[in-house]
Amino acid sequence: MPKFSPIILLLVSSTLAFGQYDTRFEKSEGTQTPTYEEGIAYYQLLAKDFPQIQMQTKGLTDSGKPLHLVLYSRNRQFDITKLKAQSKAIVLINNAIHPGESDGVDASMLLLGDIALHPERFPQLDSVVLAVIPFYNIGGALNRNSTTRVNQEGPEEYGFRGNARNYDLNRDFIKADTRNARSFAAIFHELDPDLFVDTHVSNGADYQYVMTLDYTQENKLGGSLGEFQRGTFLPYLYKHMKEAGYEATPYVNAWGQTPAKGFVQFPDWPRYSTGYAALFHTIGVMTETHMLKPYDQRVKATYAYLEGTTKVLAQYRQAIIAMRKETREAVKSQKTFPLTWQVNREKPSPIEFKGYEPEYPTSEVSGQKRLYYNRDKPFTKNIPFYNQYEAVETVERPEAYVIPQGWHNVIELLKLNRVQMRPLSSDTMLQVEVYHISDVKTSSQPYEGHYWHTNVELTKETKAVLFRMGDWYIPVNQPTNRYIVETLEPKGVDSFFKWNFYDTILQAKEGYSAYVFEELAAKLLRKSPQLQRAMNEKMATDEAFAKSADAQLDYIYEHSAYREKEYLRYPVFRIPAR
Repeated sequence: MPKFSPIILLLVSSTLAFGQYDTRFEKSEGTQTPTYEEGIAYYQLLAKDFPQIQMQTKGLTDSGKPLHLVLYSRNRQFDITKLKAQSKAIVLINNAIHPGESDGVDASMLLLGDIALHPERFPQLDSVVLAVIPFYNIGGALNRNSTTRVNQEGPEEYGFRGNARNYDLNRDFIKADTRNARSFAAIFHELDPDLFVDTHVSNGADYQYVMTLDYTQENKLGGSLGEFQRGTFLPYLYKHMKEAGYEATPYVNAWGQTPAKGFVQFPDWPRYSTGYAALFHTIGVMTETHMLKPYDQRVKATYAYLEGTTKVLAQYRQAIIAMRKETREAVKSQKTFPLTWQVNREKPSPIEFKGYEPEYPTSEVSGQKRLYYNRDKPFTKNIPFYNQYEAVETVERPEAYVIPQGWHNVIELLKLNRVQMRPLSSDTMLQVEVYHISDVKTSSQPYEGHYWHTNVELTKETKAVLFRMGDWYIPVNQPTNRYIVETLEPKGVDSFFKWNFYDTILQAKEGYSAYVFEELAAKLLRKSPQLQRAMNEKMATDEAFAKSADAQLDYIYEHSAYREKEYLRYPVFRIPAR
């Protein structure tokens, strides 16, 4: 029987011990991703064996299973308040929002495993706490298949985009229809991350890059954070990715044309993860690996980005923490808030782009010309990248909003997102600005469980309104001001109004019988020469109105005290700033 030295036995023992931390990705040589159960079991093993890692059970998801949060804290402190007091910076990584795009699931497992086994390779984590949501869309992860990502190169099996109720969770951060979104919001605000990463795989055009980055739009992020992102953060990560062997480019948002002609930066509205994070002054990035690249390359590129994020956060930790604090203070007294944006096509930022020449051969299916990217014809050229946005509509900050307590669904979301408010202690008459919906267009097709409103037109009046004890007074002097204004102002891109929260005001509940109202209408005209004059002027300029008895009765009713005050009156009231 051969004899081995103690050193050899120790090496063999260590190798076997380390082998127990191999992931399914590693065992399959980069072709498979774990099931939900396997992924959770892996993190449970790490948490059991390494005291620097803790896995916490958080709120429920629509699947009936809870979200999990994995924390790596080198000093073994997991109380977030205490970590903040120690000036630790926090990066939050969100995986499997679209479980068919599983690159981040595997990259995070590999990264946490490497950190646990080889902490000396990651000195940046002395000052950075790593937080990972292993599977955000658990329902989609459980709906495992090998067909729904028809254009994607691996893995062999994966989850489904829709959650347990078939919601796309990357459209749900504002409306929060799902348990997932509400549990995520609780995690997000508990951590208050300094950087945020949401891992994805991109559809769309073909090009040479494995990794593209879909980051917070700098004008919407604003201030020193926007400048830092443009001038320091992104250059650092692009350099890091190139040195890691995975050169990156901005997310290729080139729908309807080839990227060789240039493209517009994706507008990360608040419904999306990075747009939501920006409302709370957190720089966010959606990693978008390219669907046509081999799975192992995509995972390794995501790993490289996640590692780079920890490095840039460690290097600029004090500056980022200071800028976020400064921005929070500034937004408390910010006087004007943008509500809608448009891209400025007059100010492109040229970028070097590595793509493939597009060709248009005849389709074997349709006999028509089709798009084909010829990988035998790579190119490198400068193209326009339109990444500057300008505010189209803005609003002046009110002193406060007042919301009647009946709109508890709105109040719940405001509280979930750490908005401070107080109930009125007694019935109170307040002088407020009141919006009325004068026009709105509504989609004829459902979008994420809603019939979305657009082209909102308003009128505004100032009047005294009696509010009841228990109605909610929301001062607009908070670090959460952006969230408050952009959800409560009906013209906001992702306002609660646009997401149908107040649709009951768009339907009148009372009316009149014409044969009864006729006599009252005549009396109203006699009593109000002004109303009579206004109706005469309308009849003189509107032939259809002049010929319609019903339209004339409606006009009188709508301009009388009998018109129901709740109809088309927006139920969020503004107290003007002094």
